[in-house]
Amino acid sequence: MHAYADPHSPTATVPMAAVDAEGTVTLWSPAARHLLGHAPGEVIGRPAAALLAAPLPGPALRALTRSAPWSGVLTARHRDGGAVRVTVRAHPCPEGDGRVQWVLLGAAPEAAGAAGPEAAPDAVLADAARKDAALKEWAYVQSPIATAVYDRDLRLTGANGEMLRLSGRPEEAMLGLQLTEIFPGSPFDEFGRLMAQVLRTGEALRTDTFFRAPGQSRERAWATFFTPLKDGDGRVQGVSIAALDRTEPHRARERLALVNDAGARIGTTLDVGRTAEELADLTAGGFADLVTVDLLDAVLHSGDPAAAALDGDRQADGAVLRRAAARPGLPAGRPGPFSYAPDSPPAEALASGRASLHRADAAAIGAWADGTGGTVPSDPSDGAHSVLVVPLGARGSTLGVALFVRRPGTEPFDADDLLLAEEIAARAGVCVDNARRYAAERSVALTLQRSLLPGRLPEQAAVEVTSRYLPAGAQAGVGGDWFDVIPLSGARVALVVGDVVGHGLHASAVMGRLRAAVRTLADLDLPPDELLTHLDDLVVQLAQDEAAEQVPGAVRETGATCLYVVYDPVSRSCVLARAGHPAPVLVTPGGTARFLDIPGGPPLGLGGLPFESTELQLPEGSLLALYTDGLVEGHDHDIGAGLDGLRAALSRPAAPLEQTCDAVLDALLPRRPERPTDDIALLLARTRALDASQVRSWDLPAERSTVADARKFASEQLTAWGLEELGFTTELVVSELVTNAVRHAYAPIRLRLIRERASLICEVSDASSTSPRMRRARVTDEGGRGLLLVAQLTERWGTRFTPDGKTIWAEQPLAAAG
Repeated sequence: MHAYADPHSPTATVPMAAVDAEGTVTLWSPAARHLLGHAPGEVIGRPAAALLAAPLPGPALRALTRSAPWSGVLTARHRDGGAVRVTVRAHPCPEGDGRVQWVLLGAAPEAAGAAGPEAAPDAVLADAARKDAALKEWAYVQSPIATAVYDRDLRLTGANGEMLRLSGRPEEAMLGLQLTEIFPGSPFDEFGRLMAQVLRTGEALRTDTFFRAPGQSRERAWATFFTPLKDGDGRVQGVSIAALDRTEPHRARERLALVNDAGARIGTTLDVGRTAEELADLTAGGFADLVTVDLLDAVLHSGDPAAAALDGDRQADGAVLRRAAARPGLPAGRPGPFSYAPDSPPAEALASGRASLHRADAAAIGAWADGTGGTVPSDPSDGAHSVLVVPLGARGSTLGVALFVRRPGTEPFDADDLLLAEEIAARAGVCVDNARRYAAERSVALTLQRSLLPGRLPEQAAVEVTSRYLPAGAQAGVGGDWFDVIPLSGARVALVVGDVVGHGLHASAVMGRLRAAVRTLADLDLPPDELLTHLDDLVVQLAQDEAAEQVPGAVRETGATCLYVVYDPVSRSCVLARAGHPAPVLVTPGGTARFLDIPGGPPLGLGGLPFESTELQLPEGSLLALYTDGLVEGHDHDIGAGLDGLRAALSRPAAPLEQTCDAVLDALLPRRPERPTDDIALLLARTRALDASQVRSWDLPAERSTVADARKFASEQLTAWGLEELGFTTELVVSELVTNAVRHAYAPIRLRLIRERASLICEVSDASSTSPRMRRARVTDEGGRGLLLVAQLTERWGTRFTPDGKTIWAEQPLAAAG
């Protein structure tokens, strides 16, 4: 025979084969060929049953059904037609998909005997049985899982090495005794009851307990398995106990639960002292026996953020602290501030920002214990044997230090506990930092209110604007009046005036949020009535939030009025909607003033009521006056008289807007030294119009060939406007936008170019309401770069939706053509 294996290999002469879950041969070793004469190519891929000269014996069939190992004798068919009795060991190998592949090992020639096929297998089987029994015995005795076996009388018949180690007693002293006789008391009494139940029912049980094993010094978490031992007829002849140490997973779950609780229970208020108490309440009892939280005195009492923490440029030597929290049984605070010794672990933690773990016999604890007023004793018999010193910090600054102490009789802190304490302290540090920043920022909130109003009105081509804002007197406090001018796409502009109910910090804060919300909603190009609806939802939400956090005795009212106007200089159309706000005044170019008759709408904050828009055409040069009620109301006259005075002040021939503003204020506000009793906001806007020479549009068919026509139209129009320098960029933008419309949208498709004073606007409209989005194209993608290209080539771009579809627009500054 030809040799297929290295004769020096220990497995070269062991016949081996593999059979998959379908019974097909997948492996055939050289020794198997030597034994049965079949070459690998003649066997692999064929049914294994074809190699048998007799059916499988019953035990082999049962083992196959249960996917259990089996050893025995099979009668195989030799290639020359003869029958060969082969001693086989079959081992199941589960695969990832749930199926089982079998590995078959035959007796090596030297094990089978020199007589070959005629050798008797009984000696081989006996030797294999002895080896199997020895392996099983070794697995039981040397298993790292503590195991013990009890007979039908629940008396110990044997225990492996790990169980003897946990028991702390020799096996001879326990044999023949019941578990409750060996270890009386809890939890072994319960274990004895469970063993009796398993013996009676024949069903396995599991219990999870936390106790100290007799042979160990500390409590640990155990998963204990009670398994019935059955004979071949299925009768229970005994019970085995297996104990698995689950301490580390148990501790991991406890630590994870503590971290989750920290996220929910620390930082529930913006109060520095309360946050420190929440940290102590969370960790005292379960994680540590004693907890103290010491914060820098500046953190507790200073409103200056720069002076409230230690950072890399400030040293901790002599840092002044106060006891903010202590649990349990320790004083909650001290009569005055204190400092840690310079070389003590708390001082080092404050200076370095690093946590540390200390044992009771560490010399450092004795050196700094007195400096803490006896909070952490240096003598273990006095109540401490393990200490964690963890700094509280956030955003690169150290705010204080927390001490966690464990007493004798409990598990000392380890490295994992240190990491857990750092995680919890980090969360607490952020909450403390948020609270002290809130206190500092609140003290300067009034100074920031003026910055909430626009410093100067933006340049745009639709209207000429000017404004006035007069805050109320000091007695009334700064209010919540605001105004804004917001450039929109297509050369349009939005004019906004609003008034928040009340005065002071609350009204100013609400005003700032509403002004920011209006700018955000305006950027979405929402119609005025829809914008007010979203703004109304925001005010309702603010009111609900404040009602949930209402301070006892404080009365706050959340509400506002608003007027929103959108003007288009191309069509000269003006769309207006108001929410309980005074109607604007329209002054024609001839000087006739009138209040616009538009639906009043409910004030913001009532919720659920509709708003309506009104659209009208304005001649070029029309003047719109938007204002708050402080302009027309006063303690010496009613609002009717004020409205009449406003209309009279505006009913005059056109004049410069600055002059008109001053005239209105002079007419309505008496010249007296005291400030008005309410905020006053006045916004004047004179409309402009873009004539036909500044706007060109083309209707395009939804065909691919139209892209070239669109580029041509755009190029010719830029030449007519003298903007040839923008031709290359504009053609690319037009090409990308029209291509997207042809590919992804519906007809009609329209291209429009608008030339205003400062920019060139390109718009492509279609009948689809699907909004385009910019994405990152892969190297192999043929498309997906159009909007990215548009964004790079233009100053800004976006999408606005219309009743008939959408418009994608892009703007280029005319300065690029200079």
